[in-house]
Amino acid sequence: MMKERRVVVTGCGAVSCVGNSVPELWAAVKEGRCGLGNVTRFDTTGFRSAVAGEVKNFDVTKYMSAKEAKRLDLFCQYAIAASDEAIAQAGADFTSEDCAIDRDRVGVLVSSGIGGLASMCEQDETFLSKGPARVSPLMIPMMIGDLASGNISMRYNVRGPNFGLVSACASGCHSIGEAFWMIKRDDADMMITGGAEAAIVPLGYAGFCSMKAMSQRNDDPLHASRPFDAERDGFVMSEGAGVLVLEELEHALKRGANILAEVVGYGATGDAYHITSPHPEGQGAASAIKMALRHAGLEAEDVDYINAHGTSTELNDKYETLAIKAALKEHACKVSVSSTKGCTGHALGAAGGLESIICVQAIVNQTVPPTINYENPDPACDLDITPNVAKEREIDVALNINLGFGGHNGVVAFKRYK
Repeated sequence: MMKERRVVVTGCGAVSCVGNSVPELWAAVKEGRCGLGNVTRFDTTGFRSAVAGEVKNFDVTKYMSAKEAKRLDLFCQYAIAASDEAIAQAGADFTSEDCAIDRDRVGVLVSSGIGGLASMCEQDETFLSKGPARVSPLMIPMMIGDLASGNISMRYNVRGPNFGLVSACASGCHSIGEAFWMIKRDDADMMITGGAEAAIVPLGYAGFCSMKAMSQRNDDPLHASRPFDAERDGFVMSEGAGVLVLEELEHALKRGANILAEVVGYGATGDAYHITSPHPEGQGAASAIKMALRHAGLEAEDVDYINAHGTSTELNDKYETLAIKAALKEHACKVSVSSTKGCTGHALGAAGGLESIICVQAIVNQTVPPTINYENPDPACDLDITPNVAKEREIDVALNINLGFGGHNGVVAFKRYK
């Protein structure tokens, strides 16, 4: 029988509205600093909402030439920036011809829920104003969501499993979980994985506005995202990328990598209920939690911290609470729960990458980041929400939960490496 392959995290990289590195991201969410503000990229006159989590001070020329950047949609630029940081922390020098890592055993699974929406919209304007012959031949490779993985693999010349998946706001979480299984089943020794998104453009923003899904607290953007609070009125759209390097344990130890945490379980289920609403009893999400714990060989009582999907919408936060209670039973009230979307907003397909990184940092620092703007407890969200101020506690096991339109549920379980 083949020896069990353990999977560990050896690197993390982030681009977000609260900072363009993991130290900046963690410091912000730990201190409860909000990165949301009024939209600056386009005129929001006529839009219901006017708040977003825009990435700030992003200098793409730190990662590539300006010429190269013009050939990539912004979500791919974010993915590459986050990958550079994660790979550097993992100590994997893929730029060197003398790199001892077998590139055929390194894969990439960095996904996007929406893909290159900005590129598509730009070329649609060209098509309408100048005709089909003027549409860029780069439109398709800039638009399709798998090109984050494709461009990352070409950048580092890594030739293992390589694709992107789409499950809306669960895309990043599912990517990490599927990358975990690729290493477990011996298809790769190392995976670069996570999510990236850059969809703060008028069309995408208008679509969410028309659904009445986003907060209309336009005069108070710092308090617009308020997960689990009784006065929540919708999510705040944001962007960025969160990328992790996962690695088989013996492979990591052999090359002297620093191990941040272990990935021990993954659950993926469907609600089969509604295109946008979670199941009203949280059945699908509860099943995903239980699946992740089963694969990890853990009991409900082993869970210390949950980074909840916690979108700040009425239905998600209520039904996710029910899911956590259904999965963990009486232990649910003893688990520290937070949604860091109060600080970061909802980065859609990138959320699972960013929030998995936050889980890893919570384990490394033995600290639960707060749920900010939690001022009015909602009786329907009666968990230990960790309000407004971070708290220190022992964290051996942390769960990241992400849910997506279409009824997609994803849960990744992280554990302190011992």
